[in-house]
Amino acid sequence: MQALAFTPRQGAMLPLDAPFADTSGQIRPLGAFLGHGATIVAMGYYACPNMCELERRDLLDALARGGLKTPADYTLLAVSIDPAETGAMARQALREDMARFPDPGAGRGWHFVTGPATSIARLSRAVGFHARYDARLRQYLHPMGLVFITPAGVVSGYVLGIGYRPDDIRQALSHAARGGQARAVPILLLCFHYDETTGRYTLAVEKLLKLGGVLTVLMLGGVVGMAHWRGQR
Repeated sequence: MQALAFTPRQGAMLPLDAPFADTSGQIRPLGAFLGHGATIVAMGYYACPNMCELERRDLLDALARGGLKTPADYTLLAVSIDPAETGAMARQALREDMARFPDPGAGRGWHFVTGPATSIARLSRAVGFHARYDARLRQYLHPMGLVFITPAGVVSGYVLGIGYRPDDIRQALSHAARGGQARAVPILLLCFHYDETTGRYTLAVEKLLKLGGVLTVLMLGGVVGMAHWRGQR
């Protein structure tokens, strides 16, 4: 699973000539979707049964709470990693997100695109994104996180995992807008989990939270035990 983590590629140039299709089906080079300021690249797929939609909603919620507006403050580029997905699927996802998080500039600053396997592979290599399709589960295994791009199309930084905070997003956008580069903190959270016992998909993040709770209890137990031992002495 570690092989599916992001490989930070700060300073790497995006393949600006790689063709992608917008929600109307028009084929355009990747560079045409970048804004004059910082661009946020979110890679996933629209038919994802797990966390891709949650990631976009979490991002859009953080942007809204931070008072950030598109296209003045940022451009959003949502890229499908599934070459079989269509413009209609991208259009539906965009329509739903615009309804949940209305922004007057969304029609100009939010781009939901699809593309051929070659374009997806080129972009994935540039930003250090790794994904694998599981034929048995019929879903993609891939890491969760956002990539921040400078106006020139260079990788500036990452905000990995999920649970985005407005201040983190604002800082990453500021670095990217200035053409700067920021170190990414290694976090491996995959958009994948299937519970064969119940036969349903669950969020991997739920298990991470449960693990965190167990570790907290064990740590507190250790502290109490140590205090009791010292008291006995």
